[in-house]
Amino acid sequence: MNFPIETPWYIDGLHFQCQECGNCCCGPEEGYVWLMHEEIDLIADILKISREQMLQTYCRQIEAKISLMERHDTKDCVFLCNQNSRKHCLIYNVRPSQCRKWPFWFSSLNSKNAWDKAAEKCPGMNKGRLYSFEEISKILGLDSLL
Repeated sequence: MNFPIETPWYIDGLHFQCQECGNCCCGPEEGYVWLMHEEIDLIADILKISREQMLQTYCRQIEAKISLMERHDTKDCVFLCNQNSRKHCLIYNVRPSQCRKWPFWFSSLNSKNAWDKAAEKCPGMNKGRLYSFEEISKILGLDSLL
């Protein structure tokens, strides 16, 4: 039996160019930045602290997963720095995979409406370079299905 495969709404690709605004790292809602074990070690190395210090100071456990902490007052990522009215990531070169994939998250790509809602907060969406469907699939880890 053949099942029809629905063509993704973004089959022609999507434009994105990071504007370095830091909005993807900000509250006001609580969020999670899930970390893989290798990422914890990379961040600890760049901060020149032990893995244990990294886990105690900058991470929180949510059930069986580990997430970066947020600032209690703003819900901003603990590594988001606001300097001279400009936000930037203190660990940008080793930022977690989840951060690297923004805005190409399943939640943003679920529908055109989901993409447009995310674009209300992210000024880089729908601007800049065109990411092809194939590139987006690779970012999502779906390239083996193509």
